[in-house]
Amino acid sequence: MTAPRTPQLPSRLPHVGTTIFSVMSALAAECGAVNLGQGFPDFDCDPALLDRVNDAMREGLNQYPPMAGVPALRQAVAAKIAALYGRAYDPEREITVTAGATQAILTAVLACVHPGDEVVVLEPCYDSYAPNIELAGGTVVRVPLTPGTFRPDFARIAAAIGPRTRAIIVNTPHNPAAVVWTRAEMLRLAEILAPTEVLLIADEVYEHMVFDGAEHVSASAIPELAARAFVVSSFGKTFHVTGWKVGTVAAPAALTAEFRKVHQFNVFTVNTPMQHALARYLADPAPYLGLAAFYQRKRDLFRAGLAASRLKLLPCEGSYFQSVDYSAVSDLSEAEFCRWLTREVGVAAIPISAFYDGGFEQRIARLCFAKRDDTLERALERLARL
Repeated sequence: MTAPRTPQLPSRLPHVGTTIFSVMSALAAECGAVNLGQGFPDFDCDPALLDRVNDAMREGLNQYPPMAGVPALRQAVAAKIAALYGRAYDPEREITVTAGATQAILTAVLACVHPGDEVVVLEPCYDSYAPNIELAGGTVVRVPLTPGTFRPDFARIAAAIGPRTRAIIVNTPHNPAAVVWTRAEMLRLAEILAPTEVLLIADEVYEHMVFDGAEHVSASAIPELAARAFVVSSFGKTFHVTGWKVGTVAAPAALTAEFRKVHQFNVFTVNTPMQHALARYLADPAPYLGLAAFYQRKRDLFRAGLAASRLKLLPCEGSYFQSVDYSAVSDLSEAEFCRWLTREVGVAAIPISAFYDGGFEQRIARLCFAKRDDTLERALERLARL
Protein backbone atom coordinates (compact mmCIF):
# COMPACT_ATOMS: atom_id res chain seq x y z
CA MET A 1 0.00 0.00 0.00
CA THR A 2 1.34 3.44 -0.94
CA ALA A 3 2.16 5.67 1.98
CA PRO A 4 0.10 8.86 2.28
CA ARG A 5 1.82 11.70 0.47
CA THR A 6 1.51 15.45 0.91
CA PRO A 7 1.47 17.12 -2.52
CA GLN A 8 4.18 19.64 -3.30
CA LEU A 9 3.03 23.23 -2.91
CA PRO A 10 4.88 25.91 -4.88
CA SER A 11 5.30 28.82 -2.48
CA ARG A 12 3.53 32.13 -3.14
CA LEU A 13 6.26 33.75 -1.02
CA PRO A 14 9.39 31.66 -1.66
CA HIS A 15 11.77 34.19 -0.08
CA VAL A 16 9.79 34.70 3.12
CA GLY A 17 10.61 32.92 6.38
CA THR A 18 9.65 33.51 10.00
CA THR A 19 9.62 37.22 10.83
CA ILE A 20 12.60 38.66 12.72
CA PHE A 21 10.20 39.70 15.50
CA SER A 22 9.15 36.12 16.20
CA VAL A 23 12.76 34.91 15.95
CA MET A 24 14.10 37.46 18.44
CA SER A 25 11.17 37.03 20.85
CA ALA A 26 11.77 33.27 20.88
CA LEU A 27 15.49 33.81 21.49
CA ALA A 28 14.73 36.28 24.30
CA ALA A 29 12.48 33.70 25.99
CA GLU A 30 15.10 30.98 25.57
CA CYS A 31 17.85 33.17 27.10
CA GLY A 32 15.76 34.87 29.77
CA ALA A 33 16.57 38.23 28.16
CA VAL A 34 14.63 41.45 28.58
CA ASN A 35 12.61 41.57 25.36
CA LEU A 36 12.95 45.06 23.87
CA GLY A 37 12.68 43.57 20.39
CA GLN A 38 9.05 42.98 19.48
CA GLY A 39 6.91 46.11 19.69
CA PHE A 40 4.29 45.37 22.31
CA PRO A 41 3.70 46.76 25.82
CA ASP A 42 4.33 44.56 28.87
CA PHE A 43 1.77 46.52 30.89
CA ASP A 44 -2.03 46.37 30.92
CA CYS A 45 -4.54 48.68 29.32
CA ASP A 46 -6.92 50.93 31.24
CA PRO A 47 -9.23 48.69 33.36
CA ALA A 48 -12.12 50.92 32.27
CA LEU A 49 -11.65 49.66 28.72
CA LEU A 50 -11.85 46.05 29.91
CA ASP A 51 -15.02 46.90 31.83
CA ARG A 52 -16.57 48.15 28.61
CA VAL A 53 -15.71 44.86 26.87
CA ASN A 54 -17.30 42.88 29.70
CA ASP A 55 -20.38 45.12 29.57
CA ALA A 56 -20.73 44.57 25.82
CA MET A 57 -20.42 40.80 26.13
CA ARG A 58 -22.94 40.62 28.99
CA GLU A 59 -25.32 42.81 27.00
CA GLY A 60 -25.35 40.08 24.36
CA LEU A 61 -23.28 41.94 21.77
CA ASN A 62 -21.51 38.79 20.66
CA GLN A 63 -22.82 38.08 17.15
CA TYR A 64 -21.62 39.29 13.76
CA PRO A 65 -21.47 43.08 13.47
CA PRO A 66 -21.98 44.81 10.11
CA MET A 67 -19.22 43.93 7.66
CA ALA A 68 -17.77 47.47 7.71
CA GLY A 69 -17.79 47.68 11.48
CA VAL A 70 -20.10 48.65 14.35
CA PRO A 71 -21.75 51.96 13.34
CA ALA A 72 -21.06 53.60 16.72
CA LEU A 73 -17.33 52.89 16.36
CA ARG A 74 -17.18 54.19 12.81
CA GLN A 75 -18.97 57.34 13.95
CA ALA A 76 -16.54 57.78 16.85
CA VAL A 77 -13.54 57.35 14.53
CA ALA A 78 -14.94 59.85 12.03
CA ALA A 79 -15.52 62.37 14.85
CA LYS A 80 -11.97 61.86 16.14
CA ILE A 81 -10.41 62.40 12.69
CA ALA A 82 -12.53 65.51 12.14
CA ALA A 83 -11.51 66.95 15.52
CA LEU A 84 -7.79 66.21 15.13
CA TYR A 85 -7.18 66.63 11.41
CA GLY A 86 -10.13 68.60 10.03
CA ARG A 87 -11.25 65.97 7.53
CA ALA A 88 -14.94 64.98 7.51
CA TYR A 89 -15.24 61.30 6.59
CA ASP A 90 -18.67 59.74 6.14
CA PRO A 91 -18.75 56.93 8.75
CA GLU A 92 -21.19 54.95 6.62
CA ARG A 93 -19.22 55.01 3.35
CA GLU A 94 -15.65 56.01 4.26
CA ILE A 95 -14.62 54.32 7.55
CA THR A 96 -13.97 50.57 7.85
CA VAL A 97 -13.01 48.61 10.97
CA THR A 98 -10.27 46.04 10.31
CA ALA A 99 -8.57 43.15 12.10
CA GLY A 100 -5.58 45.30 12.95
CA ALA A 101 -3.40 47.50 10.77
CA THR A 102 -1.59 44.59 9.10
CA GLN A 103 -4.85 43.28 7.67
CA ALA A 104 -5.83 46.82 6.70
CA ILE A 105 -2.64 47.32 4.68
CA LEU A 106 -2.91 43.91 2.99
CA THR A 107 -6.55 44.61 2.08
CA ALA A 108 -5.69 48.04 0.66
CA VAL A 109 -2.93 46.49 -1.45
CA LEU A 110 -5.14 43.66 -2.71
CA ALA A 111 -7.91 46.13 -3.51
CA CYS A 112 -5.82 48.44 -5.65
CA VAL A 113 -2.80 46.53 -6.99
CA HIS A 114 -3.16 44.49 -10.19
CA PRO A 115 -0.55 42.09 -11.63
CA GLY A 116 2.26 44.12 -13.15
CA ASP A 117 1.55 47.26 -11.11
CA GLU A 118 4.39 48.86 -9.18
CA VAL A 119 4.20 49.99 -5.56
CA VAL A 120 6.83 52.28 -4.03
CA VAL A 121 8.00 51.47 -0.50
CA LEU A 122 10.47 53.55 1.49
CA GLU A 123 13.17 51.50 3.18
CA PRO A 124 13.65 50.67 5.98
CA CYS A 125 10.00 49.59 6.09
CA TYR A 126 7.74 47.27 8.02
CA ASP A 127 8.21 43.71 6.87
CA SER A 128 4.63 43.04 5.70
CA TYR A 129 4.62 45.63 2.90
CA ALA A 130 6.64 43.77 0.27
CA PRO A 131 4.95 40.34 0.74
CA ASN A 132 1.56 42.07 0.50
CA ILE A 133 2.52 43.59 -2.84
CA GLU A 134 3.91 40.29 -4.13
CA LEU A 135 0.71 38.44 -3.15
CA ALA A 136 -1.23 40.93 -5.27
CA GLY A 137 1.06 40.25 -8.24
CA GLY A 138 2.65 43.67 -8.01
CA THR A 139 6.28 44.73 -8.22
CA VAL A 140 7.99 46.29 -5.21
CA VAL A 141 9.95 49.46 -6.02
CA ARG A 142 12.28 50.22 -3.13
CA VAL A 143 13.41 53.77 -2.41
CA PRO A 144 15.78 54.28 0.54
CA LEU A 145 15.13 56.90 3.16
CA THR A 146 18.23 59.04 3.61
CA PRO A 147 20.83 56.95 5.51
CA GLY A 148 21.69 58.52 8.85
CA THR A 149 18.60 60.72 9.14
CA PHE A 150 15.93 58.42 7.63
CA ARG A 151 14.18 61.45 6.15
CA PRO A 152 12.43 61.15 2.76
CA ASP A 153 14.54 61.76 -0.36
CA PHE A 154 11.96 63.36 -2.62
CA ALA A 155 14.17 63.42 -5.69
CA ARG A 156 14.45 59.63 -5.49
CA ILE A 157 10.76 59.22 -4.70
CA ALA A 158 9.80 61.31 -7.74
CA ALA A 159 12.23 59.36 -9.94
CA ALA A 160 10.70 56.04 -8.80
CA ILE A 161 7.18 57.00 -9.88
CA GLY A 162 6.37 55.98 -13.43
CA PRO A 163 3.46 54.94 -15.67
CA ARG A 164 3.13 51.54 -13.91
CA THR A 165 3.11 52.97 -10.36
CA ARG A 166 -0.20 52.16 -8.65
CA ALA A 167 0.56 53.21 -5.07
CA ILE A 168 3.12 54.37 -2.53
CA ILE A 169 3.20 53.28 1.12
CA VAL A 170 4.27 55.94 3.62
CA ASN A 171 4.71 55.33 7.36
CA THR A 172 4.78 58.22 9.83
CA PRO A 173 5.58 58.17 12.74
CA HIS A 174 8.07 55.70 11.39
CA ASN A 175 8.84 52.15 12.42
CA PRO A 176 11.75 51.46 12.91
CA ALA A 177 13.45 54.87 12.60
CA ALA A 178 11.11 56.92 14.87
CA VAL A 179 11.08 59.81 12.35
CA VAL A 180 7.95 61.98 12.06
CA TRP A 181 7.28 63.59 8.69
CA THR A 182 6.83 67.35 8.82
CA ARG A 183 3.96 69.27 7.23
CA ALA A 184 6.39 70.52 4.57
CA GLU A 185 7.35 66.93 3.75
CA MET A 186 3.72 65.81 3.49
CA LEU A 187 2.97 68.78 1.22
CA ARG A 188 5.96 67.89 -0.95
CA LEU A 189 4.61 64.35 -1.29
CA ALA A 190 1.23 65.82 -2.30
CA GLU A 191 2.95 67.95 -4.92
CA ILE A 192 4.74 64.92 -6.41
CA LEU A 193 1.58 62.81 -6.52
CA ALA A 194 -0.75 65.58 -7.78
CA PRO A 195 -0.25 65.03 -11.55
CA THR A 196 -0.45 61.21 -11.19
CA GLU A 197 -3.06 58.51 -10.57
CA VAL A 198 -0.92 57.06 -7.77
CA LEU A 199 -2.74 56.02 -4.60
CA LEU A 200 -1.34 56.50 -1.08
CA ILE A 201 -1.43 53.90 1.68
CA ALA A 202 -0.67 55.92 4.83
CA ASP A 203 0.43 53.74 7.75
CA GLU A 204 -0.24 55.98 10.78
CA VAL A 205 -0.49 53.44 13.58
CA TYR A 206 1.74 55.52 15.90
CA GLU A 207 -0.20 58.74 15.22
CA HIS A 208 -0.61 59.62 18.91
CA MET A 209 3.05 59.08 19.84
CA VAL A 210 4.75 62.28 18.68
CA PHE A 211 7.14 64.06 21.02
CA ASP A 212 8.64 67.42 21.99
CA GLY A 213 5.60 69.43 20.93
CA ALA A 214 5.72 68.30 17.30
CA GLU A 215 2.54 67.41 15.42
CA HIS A 216 1.49 64.32 13.55
CA VAL A 217 0.51 65.49 10.08
CA SER A 218 -1.97 62.88 8.92
CA ALA A 219 -2.57 62.27 5.24
CA SER A 220 -6.20 63.00 6.12
CA ALA A 221 -5.15 66.57 7.07
CA ILE A 222 -3.81 67.33 3.58
CA PRO A 223 -6.79 67.48 1.17
CA GLU A 224 -4.68 66.58 -1.88
CA LEU A 225 -3.45 63.43 -0.10
CA ALA A 226 -6.73 62.53 1.62
CA ALA A 227 -8.43 62.37 -1.78
CA ARG A 228 -6.17 59.48 -2.85
CA ALA A 229 -5.31 57.84 0.49
CA PHE A 230 -6.17 54.80 2.55
CA VAL A 231 -5.32 56.11 6.05
CA VAL A 232 -4.58 53.25 8.45
CA SER A 233 -4.64 53.44 12.25
CA SER A 234 -4.55 50.97 15.14
CA PHE A 235 -6.37 50.78 18.46
CA GLY A 236 -3.89 48.11 19.54
CA LYS A 237 -1.02 50.59 19.53
CA THR A 238 -3.05 53.48 20.93
CA PHE A 239 -4.70 51.69 23.86
CA HIS A 240 -2.01 49.07 24.74
CA VAL A 241 -4.06 46.12 23.42
CA THR A 242 -2.01 44.84 20.48
CA GLY A 243 -3.52 41.37 20.85
CA TRP A 244 -7.01 42.66 20.13
CA LYS A 245 -6.05 43.30 16.49
CA VAL A 246 -8.52 46.10 15.81
CA GLY A 247 -7.68 48.90 13.39
CA THR A 248 -9.39 51.29 11.02
CA VAL A 249 -9.10 52.56 7.46
CA ALA A 250 -10.40 55.94 6.36
CA ALA A 251 -10.63 56.54 2.61
CA PRO A 252 -12.83 58.34 0.07
CA ALA A 253 -16.06 56.50 -0.74
CA ALA A 254 -14.90 55.23 -4.15
CA LEU A 255 -11.73 53.75 -2.64
CA THR A 256 -13.60 52.37 0.38
CA ALA A 257 -16.07 50.56 -1.90
CA GLU A 258 -13.18 48.65 -3.50
CA PHE A 259 -11.49 48.12 -0.14
CA ARG A 260 -14.64 46.55 1.31
CA LYS A 261 -15.00 44.16 -1.63
CA VAL A 262 -11.75 42.54 -0.49
CA HIS A 263 -12.30 43.06 3.24
CA GLN A 264 -15.56 41.09 3.23
CA PHE A 265 -13.83 38.02 1.82
CA ASN A 266 -10.55 38.03 3.74
CA VAL A 267 -11.88 38.79 7.23
CA PHE A 268 -15.55 39.84 6.77
CA THR A 269 -16.01 41.29 10.27
CA VAL A 270 -14.04 42.13 13.40
CA ASN A 271 -14.58 41.16 17.05
CA THR A 272 -17.95 42.59 18.09
CA PRO A 273 -17.65 43.30 21.86
CA MET A 274 -14.24 44.95 21.37
CA GLN A 275 -15.76 47.28 18.78
CA HIS A 276 -18.60 48.34 21.10
CA ALA A 277 -16.13 48.81 23.96
CA LEU A 278 -13.83 50.99 21.84
CA ALA A 279 -16.76 53.08 20.62
CA ARG A 280 -17.76 53.85 24.21
CA TYR A 281 -14.18 54.40 25.35
CA LEU A 282 -13.54 56.94 22.56
CA ALA A 283 -16.16 59.23 24.10
CA ASP A 284 -13.34 60.50 26.32
CA PRO A 285 -10.40 61.81 24.24
CA ALA A 286 -8.07 62.05 27.25
CA PRO A 287 -6.48 58.57 26.86
CA TYR A 288 -5.26 59.15 23.29
CA LEU A 289 -4.55 62.85 23.77
CA GLY A 290 -2.35 61.96 26.76
CA LEU A 291 -0.46 59.20 24.98
CA ALA A 292 2.37 61.41 23.69
CA ALA A 293 3.23 62.62 27.20
CA PHE A 294 2.97 59.05 28.57
CA TYR A 295 5.47 57.69 26.05
CA GLN A 296 7.71 60.77 26.03
CA ARG A 297 8.36 60.20 29.72
CA LYS A 298 9.34 56.59 28.98
CA ARG A 299 11.47 57.70 26.04
CA ASP A 300 13.30 60.26 28.20
CA LEU A 301 13.87 57.72 30.99
CA PHE A 302 15.23 55.23 28.47
CA ARG A 303 17.45 57.73 26.64
CA ALA A 304 18.89 59.03 29.92
CA GLY A 305 19.81 55.49 30.94
CA LEU A 306 21.31 54.65 27.54
CA ALA A 307 23.59 57.67 27.82
CA ALA A 308 25.58 55.63 30.36
CA SER A 309 26.45 53.07 27.67
CA ARG A 310 28.58 53.28 24.53
CA LEU A 311 25.51 53.09 22.33
CA LYS A 312 24.93 56.23 20.26
CA LEU A 313 21.34 57.47 20.39
CA LEU A 314 19.58 58.32 17.14
CA PRO A 315 16.76 60.88 17.28
CA CYS A 316 13.38 59.60 18.46
CA GLU A 317 10.63 61.96 17.27
CA GLY A 318 7.72 59.54 17.55
CA SER A 319 6.57 55.90 17.94
CA TYR A 320 7.77 53.78 20.87
CA PHE A 321 11.10 52.75 19.34
CA GLN A 322 14.62 53.97 19.99
CA SER A 323 17.34 53.17 17.48
CA VAL A 324 20.98 53.04 18.54
CA ASP A 325 24.27 52.99 16.63
CA TYR A 326 26.45 50.30 18.21
CA SER A 327 29.63 50.89 16.12
CA ALA A 328 31.60 51.87 19.25
CA VAL A 329 30.70 48.50 20.81
CA SER A 330 31.03 45.90 18.06
CA ASP A 331 31.98 45.17 14.45
CA LEU A 332 29.38 42.41 14.18
CA SER A 333 26.65 42.57 11.56
CA GLU A 334 23.33 43.86 12.86
CA ALA A 335 21.70 40.43 13.03
CA GLU A 336 24.76 38.92 14.75
CA PHE A 337 24.99 41.83 17.18
CA CYS A 338 21.32 41.47 18.17
CA ARG A 339 21.77 37.75 18.75
CA TRP A 340 24.93 38.43 20.80
CA LEU A 341 23.16 41.17 22.77
CA THR A 342 20.32 38.79 23.59
CA ARG A 343 22.54 35.86 24.61
CA GLU A 344 25.45 37.62 26.32
CA VAL A 345 23.97 40.88 27.65
CA GLY A 346 20.42 39.72 28.21
CA VAL A 347 18.56 42.34 26.15
CA ALA A 348 16.76 41.53 22.89
CA ALA A 349 16.78 44.06 20.04
CA ILE A 350 15.89 44.06 16.34
CA PRO A 351 18.44 44.69 13.55
CA ILE A 352 17.47 47.60 11.29
CA SER A 353 18.84 45.59 8.36
CA ALA A 354 15.77 43.33 8.70
CA PHE A 355 13.68 46.22 7.38
CA TYR A 356 15.64 46.34 4.09
CA ASP A 357 15.49 43.93 1.17
CA GLY A 358 18.66 41.85 1.33
CA GLY A 359 19.83 43.80 4.37
CA PHE A 360 21.69 47.09 4.55
CA GLU A 361 24.31 47.25 7.27
CA GLN A 362 24.56 50.51 9.25
CA ARG A 363 25.35 49.02 12.70
CA ILE A 364 21.98 50.16 14.03
CA ALA A 365 19.59 48.21 16.27
CA ARG A 366 16.03 49.03 17.32
CA LEU A 367 14.86 48.88 20.94
CA CYS A 368 11.25 49.15 22.15
CA PHE A 369 10.51 51.30 25.22
CA ALA A 370 6.79 50.43 25.49
CA LYS A 371 7.59 48.63 28.74
CA ARG A 372 7.07 49.05 32.47
CA ASP A 373 9.64 51.31 34.13
CA ASP A 374 11.09 48.37 36.05
CA THR A 375 11.52 46.44 32.77
CA LEU A 376 13.36 49.41 31.25
CA GLU A 377 15.53 49.83 34.36
CA ARG A 378 16.47 46.13 34.23
CA ALA A 379 17.42 46.45 30.56
CA LEU A 380 19.37 49.67 31.18
CA GLU A 381 21.34 48.02 33.99
CA ARG A 382 22.50 45.37 31.54
CA LEU A 383 23.10 47.78 28.64
CA ALA A 384 25.24 50.03 30.88
CA ARG A 385 27.89 47.28 30.77
CA LEU A 386 28.47 47.95 27.06
